[in-house]
Amino acid sequence: MTEPVSSTPPPPPAPDVRPRRRWSPSLVWLIPAIAAVIAGYLAVHAILSRGPSVTIAFKSAEGLEAGKTKIKYKDVDVGEVTAITLSADRKHIVATAQLSRDMEPYLVDDSRFWVVRPRIAGGTVSGLSTLLSGAYIGFDVGHSVKERTSFSGLDVPPIITGDQPGRQYQLIADDLGSLDVGAPLYYRRIAVGRVIGYKLDPTGHSVMVSVFVEAPYDKFVTPQTRFWNASGVDLKIDANGVKLDTQSMASIVLGGIAFETPDSDEAMEQATPNTSFTLARDREQALRSPDSVVRTVLFRFRQSLRGLSVGAPVDFRGIALGEVTRIGVEYNKEQNNLDMLVQARIYPSRLRNLSKQSITTEENDQHLHRIAEHGLRAQLRSANLLTGQLYVALDFFPNAKPAQIVNKNGVMELPTMPGDLEELQATLKRIAARLDKVPLDTIGKQLQQNLTALNKTLDEANGLMTQLNGQVAPEAQKTLQQLNETLQSAQRTLSPDSPAQQDVRAAAQEVSKAAQSFRALSDYLERHPEALVRGKQEDKP
Repeated sequence: MTEPVSSTPPPPPAPDVRPRRRWSPSLVWLIPAIAAVIAGYLAVHAILSRGPSVTIAFKSAEGLEAGKTKIKYKDVDVGEVTAITLSADRKHIVATAQLSRDMEPYLVDDSRFWVVRPRIAGGTVSGLSTLLSGAYIGFDVGHSVKERTSFSGLDVPPIITGDQPGRQYQLIADDLGSLDVGAPLYYRRIAVGRVIGYKLDPTGHSVMVSVFVEAPYDKFVTPQTRFWNASGVDLKIDANGVKLDTQSMASIVLGGIAFETPDSDEAMEQATPNTSFTLARDREQALRSPDSVVRTVLFRFRQSLRGLSVGAPVDFRGIALGEVTRIGVEYNKEQNNLDMLVQARIYPSRLRNLSKQSITTEENDQHLHRIAEHGLRAQLRSANLLTGQLYVALDFFPNAKPAQIVNKNGVMELPTMPGDLEELQATLKRIAARLDKVPLDTIGKQLQQNLTALNKTLDEANGLMTQLNGQVAPEAQKTLQQLNETLQSAQRTLSPDSPAQQDVRAAAQEVSKAAQSFRALSDYLERHPEALVRGKQEDKP
């Protein structure tokens, strides 16, 4: 028989209560703790020492690589490219770079970045060191106070860095010529600077060339300094011979600019940076005195203008007064003909006296009117016989017809004279017209008759000479022989030992004695003139 099961559970066992022990650190945990502290310190230091981040836009990523390409300032690593992405418009790339913290004050508005790689430009070779180390980004600190973190990289390295002493100036030229970035700048044939850039002016009518003059040569640039294009070779042929002038071999190949300050008694201050100057074509034009008065004149010719071009000089007895600016044609209703118009720009002040006294525009106009009344005329003359180029010459023609200067719409029209070639052609026409009036046919017939008569006369003379040779010549020969015999007989008679010569000598002696007796008689009569009446008396003893 089984026992009944009780529903009451047995009591739980009594717990084993022990006292809690105090925790003590172990040396094993000391090393991770120190490592964590160092890692935290390094992280905080990296965050605190982390420099600014900049973005630089380039046309392409050639030579750039994220995590490897360095940014250098004066060949010192100051940053590194961290990422390279394509711009939203896909026209350029954007390089993100992390710079050192100490470079933050130098990220200003005019700071510049460029890629340094092997490059040949302007006759110089740069970036050869990157052949082994790879390309890097160069950095130049600007002078602005405005901060900036987004930049556009330069396509070519700058010629002048921001810390190089010197001053920058602007030159305005009609065209660039053979100049290029890096072309040398000369002062008294010493290289003192470089061309650092060029661009068109906003109107597109001229070129603005930026040049940099190094210190201490920049002190020679004053507001009166003249700049001119010294590129190539300047060849001149004048009364002193042939002159060949150039600044250097570099200026022949690369082009160049020279400048000079005219001598003056006044002290000149140094020109301020970015002062604008005019870039002349050559030294002669640059050092020419500035023209204060400019007049537009018009010449009306009635001859061909072939050989005359815009820019041709207007000359007065060797002095360049201006240049031709326009050439055109105008219909003349009065003469039903076409007039060739030449518009020029002249500078009357170039004819002022050596006293350099200022002359007003009204006085210049009065002078021109007066000298025009005394025969001042414009004439086209040949400047070069080989090329046929023409120029406008102003000169006095005393025999010219009276004329006056005409003012039309502020333009002075000066009277003209036909050119030398036109005068020669007119003279030839007059000669040809006179030759047409000469009766050449009648003259030819008379000449033919005269020639016929002359031939007849010559035939008669020939017959006479034949007759003389046959009849007169033998008789003349006999006469000559007789004359020869007569001369020989006379020679024998006149010989010293001939009887005739002896008789002549005896007669001469008798004559001499007679002369002596006559002389004695004359002397006696001179002493005793009475002897002519009384006769000669005997001498008394």
